[in-house]
Amino acid sequence: MMPAFFLALIAAGGAALGGREAVRVAGLSAALGRAPGLLAACWLACLGVSGMAAGLGLLASERLGSAPVTGVALGLAALLLAVQRPPPTPAEPTRSFGAIGLVLGAGQLVSSTALLVVAIAASFVAPGPAAVGGALGSSAALTAAWLSGDRWEACMPVSVLRWTAATLLLVAALIVVAGRGALP
Repeated sequence: MMPAFFLALIAAGGAALGGREAVRVAGLSAALGRAPGLLAACWLACLGVSGMAAGLGLLASERLGSAPVTGVALGLAALLLAVQRPPPTPAEPTRSFGAIGLVLGAGQLVSSTALLVVAIAASFVAPGPAAVGGALGSSAALTAAWLSGDRWEACMPVSVLRWTAATLLLVAALIVVAGRGALP
């Protein structure tokens, strides 16, 4: 149980640092002046999406087996990191907590962090620890982006992180698909 938690914590945090949601949150934070509602929306989106992703990982592994689900989820996570570009910051961002939460939640649903939680929950058959670790890891990364605001892209090598994480995830997916089975 603890390996699933710690792996999800580290993997989701690392992927979120190079992901598009961190750039979006940093831009919104700069535009809105570190609004506490934005931070709360980040945390709620991370928690909700990680919980759904872990449940999906468990359900899919029960039906299809953990190795195929893990391999496909890791490969898709690598692909998303490689092709998704950070979105532009809205010229006039909304101050609506609900709207921001919906946008962040939708963005997280189709993110590499959600797919990593799916892969870890499927591989370890431990949806609870994977969900909590994924939520904490991605929340920590988005909190750092919220704190950095407009300095995020200057301080954080987002492109390097994104390509490094994509490469590592692709290697992990290939190892799983090549027959080594699910993650340890």
